[in-house]
Formats: sequence, structure tokens, C-alpha cells
Amino acid sequence: MKWIPNFNSSNSLRVIFVIAVFILLFLSSIAYKHNQDLNESSKLVMHTYEINIQLERLMSAIKDAETGQRGYIITRNARFLTPYIYSRDKVNTSFINLKKLTADNPQQQKNLHRLFKLITQRFVSFENCLKYSDPKTYDKRKLDNHMFGGRILMENIRFKVDEMNDIEKEFLKKRLKIYDSEISLSPLFSISLFLVALSFILLAYRQISRDFERLKVFNKKLLISSGLISESENIGKFSTWQWDLDSDKIDFSDNQFQLLGLEPRSFAPNKATLIKYVHPDDKEAVAKAIDGILDKKHLPFVYYKIIRPDFEVRYFKTTGKLVTDQQGSKILLGINFDITDEHLLNIELQERNKELEKSNKELASFNHVASHDLQEPLRKIQTFISRVSDADKEVMSESGKNYITKIESSAKRMRVLIDDLLLFSRTNTTKKEFIKVNLNELLNNAESELAEIIEEKKAIISAPKLPKLSVIPYQIEQLFINLIGNSLKYSQPGLRPEISISSEKVSASDYPEILEQSVKKFHKITFSDNGMGFDPQFKETIFILFQRLHSKTDYPGTGIGLAICKKIVENHKGHITADSILGKGSVFTVFLPD
Repeated sequence: MKWIPNFNSSNSLRVIFVIAVFILLFLSSIAYKHNQDLNESSKLVMHTYEINIQLERLMSAIKDAETGQRGYIITRNARFLTPYIYSRDKVNTSFINLKKLTADNPQQQKNLHRLFKLITQRFVSFENCLKYSDPKTYDKRKLDNHMFGGRILMENIRFKVDEMNDIEKEFLKKRLKIYDSEISLSPLFSISLFLVALSFILLAYRQISRDFERLKVFNKKLLISSGLISESENIGKFSTWQWDLDSDKIDFSDNQFQLLGLEPRSFAPNKATLIKYVHPDDKEAVAKAIDGILDKKHLPFVYYKIIRPDFEVRYFKTTGKLVTDQQGSKILLGINFDITDEHLLNIELQERNKELEKSNKELASFNHVASHDLQEPLRKIQTFISRVSDADKEVMSESGKNYITKIESSAKRMRVLIDDLLLFSRTNTTKKEFIKVNLNELLNNAESELAEIIEEKKAIISAPKLPKLSVIPYQIEQLFINLIGNSLKYSQPGLRPEISISSEKVSASDYPEILEQSVKKFHKITFSDNGMGFDPQFKETIFILFQRLHSKTDYPGTGIGLAICKKIVENHKGHITADSILGKGSVFTVFLPD
């Protein structure tokens, strides 16, 4: 006779649960051990990759030093020495990291020691090359000897780095083999865990199905109380209640007493005790809402204040709905919300809105002052300076002429600064009316605005067909003017400026770190030039207001132009980036929503 287990009691479910827990714990412990082994294998593989990366960085730093040295010897331009100067720190950093990473490998430590000697000799060779290439201590023979010797040292360094990489590759093969064998077991553990868990779930489901009929007896109570989860009420700061209108009996959830600042079940719930805690200013409105329930068949939102026993005033919101149960009893289901935090937040927001309105008024006042009051005395200064004739200047001393020139220059800079500040302010405060327009038209307008300097520098501007977008036309036109003007301003002396503008449609998912993912498509517009460029470390700071990379005596400007570009792009829910290589031009990339 085959034994069939009996699953008619809750004890059977407990036994199933205990067995399932023990099996899952056993499988979890095995899986944990397996994951630990897998983690160790992964760390060893990553360790090999880190050594290779550090060796590549080390080699890159030496190549940068060599390139900078040659550039300096050829051009005598001190800018080429920048990578050479910083290369020592990079080399030292890489050596420190490599020493730590190879601490458990005597062979690699020995190779690293030899590599360090070779690189030290290479930097001595760098110093000698710089020494004998200097016009004061120039010695062609010694320079050639050191250049040739440096080449040999560089070959030895490459050989030694390749040797260390080969050793690490051998380690990597072994470690990857171990890693593959470890990871191949993962699906087996996952499937085993799933099948065991599924078996016990099916077993439990069988028992639950058999006992389901017994739960129908409690269906009415479950229907009413299913949403009354005490923890949820505590978190959400709300309470629920039921009012049987036929028997005039009210039942509060425990959190209703807590919202009133009392212990659960500390008084018998009824209409009188509820009204007792309502603030005197709101008692009449609350009583009127309760009396109208039978006519309206529901309780509309009622806002009122309550006073706790400790005299703390709290703000409440109450709503309810009249339902009829299977026995025909009329029951009002209601929810009370403690909205004190929301109320206080609204007050705070109102105060902030007032402050913002005040700030906007002050900004409008500033615009007026900058447009009229600041420019009026500036115009007078420029007028009086213009009235100083050449004859008057002839009788002045040299210092007097110099002062007049400086005053005139400062006045011009002040006018440019005021105009730029007004432009920056308008990008924040003016009406943002979006119009679908062909960007080629705005680009042509920008080129017309810059026609004089384009002609003066004989610049070449190439641009394919740009898209039609919904934009603020005058702001995008100003964006084009600023970006093209920036490329013209920082063009290389003696080199004809070439500005290339390209456009393509991209997905926001391709740039998750910088683009708003709620917009699916963007138009990527790139401005590339062959100008002076700038140090890549400043690619973020150049968009900050008043940030300048050159002194005002070298290049005109106020440091506001690129800040205006950033603000314009942000007004269009887009993004702007900058990349550059010193001496090789710059690339500004603008992303505008489709």
C-alpha cells in the first residue's frame, strides 16, 4: 500500500516550510562558497589587467615626455615641455602602483627594478638632450650622441615592458582558465536552487488550494480590512475608519488614535468624541459635512485642524464613501490624512515663491540699471574722451597720454561687459517662445553678424544641411555667434581659421551620463576648429561665468560668452560639451532635443 501524505492541516505547511528552509540554506551555503571562489578568480584576472594598464600608462608617460622634448628642441616653444614636466609624476605613480601589484611575484619585481633603471637613464638622457640643445650650451656632437643613446634606451624600455606583458599574459591564460571553469558551474547551482524552490512552492500551492474553501467564511471581513495595513498607515500618516450608519457604530484603526496623540483604543469612537478634538474654528464645517453624508452618499474632502491633548495643532484631510454590504447595512468607509507636513511645506513654498518674485524684481531692476543708469555715465566718459583732440594730446606728457589711452580702453571693456551681462540676463528672464525654424537660416544670420572678422581673418566655415528644430530663434542665433566668434578669436597666428560644423541625430541612450533620458532623440551639432585649443583640464570650467583662460591683455573678452552658450542650451533642455588638444584646435558639441 502506497503511503500518501496528508496536507489537510496548517502543521503540514509548517513542516514543508521548515524542510524548504533547510534545503535552501544548504544550497545557499554551497552557492556562497562557489561565489567566493568565483570572486577570487575574478580578482586574479582583474589583477593581471591592472598590471597591463599600469604598464601602458608608464609607456604612454615616457612617450609623452619624448614627444614633448622633441617638440621643444624643434620649436623652442616651452609649451611642449608641459607633458615632459608632468611625465615624471606619472611615471612615479605608475611605478608605485606596479610595485604594489607585483609584490607577490619576485620575477616581475626583478623586471620592474631593471625597468626603473632604464627609465632613470632615459630621463638623464632627456636632461642631457635639453642641455646640449640650449643655444647657450649647444654641442651638436653630444646632442646627437644623447639622442641616439636615448633611442636605444627607449627600445630597451619597450623590450622590458613587452617582456613583463608577456609574463602577465601567461598568468592571464591560466587565471582565465580557472575563471571559466568556476563560472561554468553557476547555471547548475541556479537551476538546482530554482527546481527545489519550485517543487516546494507547488507542494505548498496544493495545500493552499485544498484549504481555500475554509477562507470563504472570512471573505466579508477580508474585503473590508484588506487595505488596513497598520504599518502602511504609520508610514503614510493616515488612518481608516468604518461607520455603520444603521447601528451608529464607528470603528477606528489604531493609527487614528495615534494621529490624535493618544494610545490605541483609549476612548469609545463616536461622532461626539471625534468632534471633541476638532479645532473650534472648524467644528461647524466638520459637523455639517458629517450630517450631509446620507444625502450625498459620500463624504467629500474636508480640511480641518485638530488639537491634541498636548495642545499641538495638526492639519487633517478626510474623505469617505457610503457602501451597502450584502446584508443591506449602510457603511461609510473613510480615510483621515495627517497633512501637517504638506501644509507647512506649502507655506514654505509660498514664502520661497515670494522670495523668488522679489529676486526677479531685483533682477529686472538690475537690467534697467545696467541698460540705462550704468551706461549713461559710461557714455559721458567716452564722449569726453573723444573730445580730447590730437592737438590736446600733443601738449600732454607721455604719462598723461598713457592715462587717456587706458581710460578709453577701460571704458570700452566696461561697455562690452555690461552688454554681455545684459545678454546673459536676458537668456534667463526673457520670454522663451519656441518656434520651428531651419537652423541654416540662423547660421547664415550668425555669419552675417561676424562677416567683418570672417573677412579680416579669411576664415573658412563649412556646414552641411542643419535640421529644422523647435527653438528660441534669437538664442540659438546668439549660440552660433558665440561659438563661431570664439573659434575666430582664438585662431592660431599665421594659420587660416577653418571651422567645420556637422550635425547628426543620436539616441539619448547613447549618452546616459549627460542627456535627459525622458527625451529619446537629440540632434548632435559639432563645431570643430584648427585654433589654439586649450588644456583639457579646463573643459568644464570654461562654461563658468567670468572664467577666462587668457589674460584680457592677450585676448579681448569678458569670460561670459561660453557661459551664455551653456545657459542657452540649458534653456532648450540640451547639453554642451568641450574637448580640445592644446595647439590642435577645439571641438564644441551641442545636443538639442528633437
